[in-house]
Amino acid sequence: MKPVLIAALGLLVALPAVAQQQIPQRKPGLWETKSTGNEGETIAKQCVGPGTDQSIVGGLAAGACSKMLVTKTATGYAVETECAVGQIKASGSSVITGDFETSVRTEGTTKLSGMPGQSAPVERKLVVEAKRLGECAAGQKPGDIIMPDGKVISMPSAKPAP
Repeated sequence: MKPVLIAALGLLVALPAVAQQQIPQRKPGLWETKSTGNEGETIAKQCVGPGTDQSIVGGLAAGACSKMLVTKTATGYAVETECAVGQIKASGSSVITGDFETSVRTEGTTKLSGMPGQSAPVERKLVVEAKRLGECAAGQKPGDIIMPDGKVISMPSAKPAP
């Protein structure tokens, strides 16, 4: 199984489950995201527009998740997920805090089972810290992810929430 697919499963359980419309959308603009986990640290930027968060989570979770439970807490949100892609199963929990205008922080743990070459489940911890930098640059489209090397990954076009 490709590392990208495994990373996507891990991301599913760490991302805010905005598809449930219980968690606020991030303010539109350019956001920098620092992800720190078992595999090290990655920093990327993303142009966020209306519906971007819903589109990403909805696209990743489409048919892959049997559970996406969001609970409002005193300080933010608690999210529990169970997802599967092929033989790989991922269950996770995360805590999301922030004002969604200038910053969002997600701390999550994912247990992956059924991974090729792994006889036992693997546990991954991930902390994602996102901060709004300002407006998206000219030519950037909502959903565009700008990798540290400057490569742009265009996500499917985001549709604003109804």
